[in-house]
Amino acid sequence: MRRALVVIAVALVATGCADARSGTLGPAPTAVPPAEHTVGPTTPAPPSTTGTPPSRPSPVPATPTTRPTDPAPTGTITLQLWFVSAGRIVPARRTRPATIATSRLALTELVAGPSPAEAAAGLVTLLPSGTQVVRIADGLAVISPPSEFTAGDPETRRLRQAQVVYTLTQFPTVRRVAFGAGDQSVSRADYADLLPAIVVIAPAIGQRITSPVTVAGTAQVFEATVSIRILDSAGREIGTAFTTASCGTGCRGDYRATVGYRAATTQSGTIDVYEVSPRDGSRINVVAVPVTLAASR
Repeated sequence: MRRALVVIAVALVATGCADARSGTLGPAPTAVPPAEHTVGPTTPAPPSTTGTPPSRPSPVPATPTTRPTDPAPTGTITLQLWFVSAGRIVPARRTRPATIATSRLALTELVAGPSPAEAAAGLVTLLPSGTQVVRIADGLAVISPPSEFTAGDPETRRLRQAQVVYTLTQFPTVRRVAFGAGDQSVSRADYADLLPAIVVIAPAIGQRITSPVTVAGTAQVFEATVSIRILDSAGREIGTAFTTASCGTGCRGDYRATVGYRAATTQSGTIDVYEVSPRDGSRINVVAVPVTLAASR
């Protein structure tokens, strides 16, 4: 019994003198070197030696990451170009090889002017050569206009500006346009008075169509009623329809209608989109779109 008490006393003394950080797993580390942040079994440290410690290999610098180059766009892009006809702005369409510089392409096409078919329908461009976009940021496109851009009377200058504004704001990255750094920006709403009563977005001038054809655009007409007829090469009426725009008298709304026709042979034709006069029932605000009619049985 006395021997057991002696053993216990010795054990208590030893415990009281032990390092507070010690335990059954050995000394607790004060810090973990970066190289030892590994997963898996650990290996015992080599015995300490005197002299200059062996040098560690220099860490390999991380390879800088670079953003891959965006691939060049492929395919085609369809642009809406706004030209001038009878003192109003009207849309036309172009299909060109795809590019990331869509705004620059659109202005280039606008300066180039209407196609022969569009010119025959009365469309012109008022944009002088050298009109280009210099910056697009936060929805604002800044234009660098040449000196000729401000030439002409106020109405001509407004039509010229409207061409640019309506053409560039078809892109989701552009909501407003400034004609020079620091100039006040403008939007489509600033030129809404330069739109004709009826605008035809589709079909485009010179387009080859098949029956039935979808006719679409915007209109500000009496009781929102838009009438359509298709004429063959002899001027005979071979298809009719009417629809209502999304907004009536006093406001502009969208319209869309599908019109069928019959033509024995492929031939030139015309799509007339118009308003029926509430006064005498005549056709007013007529927009005539020359097209090619594919044969239809």
